[in-house]
Amino acid sequence: MWIVNLNCILWFTIFVFFVIVLFMKNLHILKLSFVALFAAIICVGCFIRIPLGVIPIVLQNALCVLCAVLLGGFLGAAPTALFLLAGLIGLPVYSGGTGGLAVWLGPTGGFLPGYLLGAMVAGFISGKPDVSQKKLSVKVVVRVMLAVLAGMFILYVPGVVRFFYWATAAGKIPADKTALAYTMGACVIPYIPGDILKAAIVIPVALKLRPVLAQYLYESSNKN
Repeated sequence: MWIVNLNCILWFTIFVFFVIVLFMKNLHILKLSFVALFAAIICVGCFIRIPLGVIPIVLQNALCVLCAVLLGGFLGAAPTALFLLAGLIGLPVYSGGTGGLAVWLGPTGGFLPGYLLGAMVAGFISGKPDVSQKKLSVKVVVRVMLAVLAGMFILYVPGVVRFFYWATAAGKIPADKTALAYTMGACVIPYIPGDILKAAIVIPVALKLRPVLAQYLYESSNKN
């Protein structure tokens, strides 16, 4: 039921988005449209997950970073903020179709603000996209690579801290391990190969789409 509803919301958002792109020339409206579209895509990503220990492998972390790099600057974190707000008020848009305050208070709740922090860092490093970036340079490639890698790394920090304190307070630490070793083994190490693969996909996609988005979002600034 929820899956059907979310799919309907996504397709409706895409339809409205393209109508606005075709008929509206107001850049502020266009920016809001892209934010809403990207937030919807992040939300639908909640159903793509692979169970692995305490924390599943998800696609939403990469989507948050990708959207941030595509939009660039402070606007880059807006889709992630909208996605987090939707889940906080109870919509089932978090990993596995969950939502509500209980997810934030759970052992993996720290990763949610981590998504926002990672998106903010990635958007800040990547900066606003520009039409001139159609012609790739070493500087542009390095900047986007750094933005993606930094965003994917930073989003772990709140999640690891939250899980560390939860595992310690709940007495989940095995006798033969330290709290830090258990946390790293549960939250970080198993996910490094998958995140490297995600980054390897996100980087070329971002490099390809950033100048395209710049034509719509920053047309006036690019002409100056």
